[in-house]
Amino acid sequence: MRNGKQMSYFVYILTNQRNGTLYVGVTNDIARRAWEHREGTGSQFTRKYGVHRLVYAETHDDAEQAIRREKALKEWKRDWKIELIEGANPEWNDLTETLNR
Repeated sequence: MRNGKQMSYFVYILTNQRNGTLYVGVTNDIARRAWEHREGTGSQFTRKYGVHRLVYAETHDDAEQAIRREKALKEWKRDWKIELIEGANPEWNDLTETLNR
């Protein structure tokens, strides 16, 4: 809990373009983390490959559960990740604009 409020944790996938390079991450503040990736401070990988389009995110109530899910997704085949994205976001729209700051 933070300030008496239940924490949420997010597993997310970023890309540079439709069917492009994929990056899987986990955070407790998806809006801040998406902004960091856009600004080039999120990770060296995302800065190097221009990966900053948020195309998938899921919420978890437990940090350990979110971390386990992130690790599992990182092990997934690329095709499985693409199916996951397209099931939730068929147009690969950038979801950053839908986040509440």
